[in-house]
Formats: sequence, C-alpha cells, structure tokens
Amino acid sequence: MSRSARLLALLQALRRRRRPVAAAALARELGVSLRTIYRDVATLTAQGAPIEGEAGLGYVLKSGFFLPPLMFDEDELDAIILGLRFVARRGDEALGAAAEDALAKIAAMLPPAKEDAARANGLLAGLNAKGDRPHLALVRQAIRAEKKLRLCYIDKNGRSSARVVWPVALGFFDAAEVLAAWCEARSDFRHFRLDRIVSAEPLGIPYPKRRRILLAEWRLQEDLADTF
Repeated sequence: MSRSARLLALLQALRRRRRPVAAAALARELGVSLRTIYRDVATLTAQGAPIEGEAGLGYVLKSGFFLPPLMFDEDELDAIILGLRFVARRGDEALGAAAEDALAKIAAMLPPAKEDAARANGLLAGLNAKGDRPHLALVRQAIRAEKKLRLCYIDKNGRSSARVVWPVALGFFDAAEVLAAWCEARSDFRHFRLDRIVSAEPLGIPYPKRRRILLAEWRLQEDLADTF
C-alpha cells in the first residue's frame, strides 16, 4: 500500500468511528506498526485533518470533517447496494423511496462498467415475515425530533398497556422491527416490537435528555458500547 493510500485508509478508519480508537487497533486494522500510526496521525494533523487525542488515549476525527468521495471497490459497492435494497424493502414508504433514489444517484455516478455491474448485482433483500409496520414512519419521526410517544402496546402474553416512551433506536431483525425506548412507566429502557404496537400518538413533548445521551446509556446497559 502506498503512503497516500495508507493515509486515506487511516482517515476512513477514523471516520467510521464515533468514539476514540486506540492506535493499536488502528495498527492491526491497517497492518502497520504503532510507530507508523503515530507518524501518519501527525502527518494528517499537520495537513489540517481535525484529529483529536494522543498516544495511549486513542484518536477521534472531529465531526463535520469533509473527506472527498472515493471510488468504491467491488465489495464496498456490494455492501452499499445490499444495504439500500434492504432499506427499500424493510423501511416505511418514505424511507424506501429515499433508498431507491440513493441507489439511482450512486449508479449514475459510477463508470459505465461498474454501473452495469451495480444494476445487475445479484444480492437481494427480502421482506420480513410480519409484513406491514404501520407505525414505522411515526416512530422514525419521533426519534429524529426527540419527542415523546404514547403507545398502546400488547405484550407477548396478550396483555395491553399504555406507555409514554422516549424513542431511542430502531432495530431491524428477521422476525420483527424493535423499538428501544426509555419507558416512563418502568423508569428504565424497554424494547417494543412494532407489530405489537396497537396505536402510537405523538405528544410533541421533548425528551428531558438529549437522545445522544440516552443512546449512549442504552448501549452501555445492553453491552453495545462498541457498536455504531
């Protein structure tokens, strides 16, 4: 790997992470020595890259840094296409349309040979077995706006309850979509399957905490601290 390619790879490795990453982890990922990582970080910082941290504590790329678009390799292109097809099939109407538009934009920017390969890509995403998720769009909007929801929910034993929740994250799994939220009735994080939500009412009330903080607390509780 050339030095310029290694510097770009280091920037990409930092950009993928939201929290500081140890130099040792970066060295393993890029297949170089710790000394090389220290030297490359110093080079990138001198060239204006907003990298924070220091040896022994880890490094993080400050948010808002713009890295010019790079040409995707075949594996990266497969990952993007499969991910967007999954969203197009599993998201609500607005999210599905956005995924289709993103696919079209990406294909239009590719060289002709790669554009043909992208359109004929053999990786397909299927629907989940549960079909309709009528409250998916509303839950997404609540997460984005950081506003409370009132849910009428039926648990696995058929018991109905009313909950006021602070939506934190949505998980898409084989059997169902699951909402992670702070539940006021339980004073703790709880998980709600979207197919068991009978009704969802936006309350227009902001969370008492920022969602970013709630998300970090939920990740810690669920031992998901190292995930995105």
